[in-house]
Amino acid sequence: MSAYFEVLTNERATQRRNRKWPDELKAEIVAETLRPGATVNEVAARHGLQANQVSAWRRMARDGRLVLPAPDGAMEFVSLMVATPDAPTDTGPSASGSVEIAVGAVTVRLEPGASPERIASVVRALA
Repeated sequence: MSAYFEVLTNERATQRRNRKWPDELKAEIVAETLRPGATVNEVAARHGLQANQVSAWRRMARDGRLVLPAPDGAMEFVSLMVATPDAPTDTGPSASGSVEIAVGAVTVRLEPGASPERIASVVRALA
């Protein structure tokens, strides 16, 4: 984990000071909240932050405005079997439901009737 320190001085003690947190550190703090058993309040207190600030950073990550680091430890795999049908069938949107691919904390939902080639390309991209 990268080190972050702040120098506090007595200058302008009456004015409120907003801290500037680097995006990398924000991402590491958010990633800590996603670990099993961790809570936003606990992680925020450990870093001297308000829980609502960490929650705002989590929202930024969920909206794609903050890129999280790759998870530590073992990778998680999801089994997915793609097979060509024996006989050609109608693969229109009404023929099948939507596909969800879950990898860790990320879920990708594909449109109803996605082709096996599209599903396979998404799986390859997530690998």
